Amino acid sequence: MAEIVLPDYDSLPVDPTHPRGAAWSLWGPQDELGMLNLLTPERVANAARLVQSGKVFALNWELELPDPPLFYRQRLEHAITGGSGLIHDDIYHNFNTQSSTQWDGFSHYGNFEFHTFYNGVTSAHITGQPGARNGIQAWARRGIAGRAVLLDYRRWALSQHLEYSPGEAHLITASELEAVAEAEDVEWQTGDILILRTGWIEWYKTLDQAGREAYARMPHSIAGMDQDETTLRFLWNHHFAAVVSDNPSFEVLPIPAEKRSVHETLLALWGMPIGEMFYLDDLAADCAENGRYACFFTSAPLNKLGGVASPPNALAFK
Repeated sequence: MAEIVLPDYDSLPVDPTHPRGAAWSLWGPQDELGMLNLLTPERVANAARLVQSGKVFALNWELELPDPPLFYRQRLEHAITGGSGLIHDDIYHNFNTQSSTQWDGFSHYGNFEFHTFYNGVTSAHITGQPGARNGIQAWARRGIAGRAVLLDYRRWALSQHLEYSPGEAHLITASELEAVAEAEDVEWQTGDILILRTGWIEWYKTLDQAGREAYARMPHSIAGMDQDETTLRFLWNHHFAAVVSDNPSFEVLPIPAEKRSVHETLLALWGMPIGEMFYLDDLAADCAENGRYACFFTSAPLNKLGGVASPPNALAFK
């Protein structure tokens, strides 16, 4: 089967009856994978050839962090059964799949114009029951693997004497990311997974517990991607399979009143997964050391029918 010809940003929507900027029906009206369809067997095989040293980088942060969880989510409670015996089980209480490293699934954020989710799915289809649409199980049963490229914005910004706090509302622009890619000698390929390091986890780890408690209570300010049309054009025209960051939102927070959340466009209109709070510091250090910013990336989300989100269980191989 011939691969679908992808339209450019200015040619969206695919169907004029769909919302502005939507890529619905690109892979058919029942599709639940979105841009993950770009991770073809050929691209996965090519990505696997990037493994040279055999180094493996685990990208899940500790499940207990951040502590307290942000956005007023509940703390995870972990119980071990079995007492003093020789057989034990785990029980998780208040397990919010978005309290630590996570994929935002297509049921997480909808389109406020049509009041629908990716590919026109409505809230009536988001049930967690048989027949549910856009559940995380669609990704889990396929698996996620492909070529990922790290843009180490934090390291680049410091090299340019650009001082900012990852815990404040610092805008990262598309032109800056192009400059980072040029400095890293990155050549983009269709279906790449974009990994953006802002330095947020590195910053968060410097806070004492009182600072973490205070940060969790206040309206969150986070360094992240601008929400302007230049950013959207950059993200779509490179035809990324997914985007990942080390911060809790990918985009800058708070969102300016005149702009629309990047989540709405990527999740609801394009079907482009968003990964947040990925632990990237060790991977970034290795990339800086050897000058290779592309890696083989894998992720196995929870196979939960109708799930809204999931820990990614992500690995990067170099």
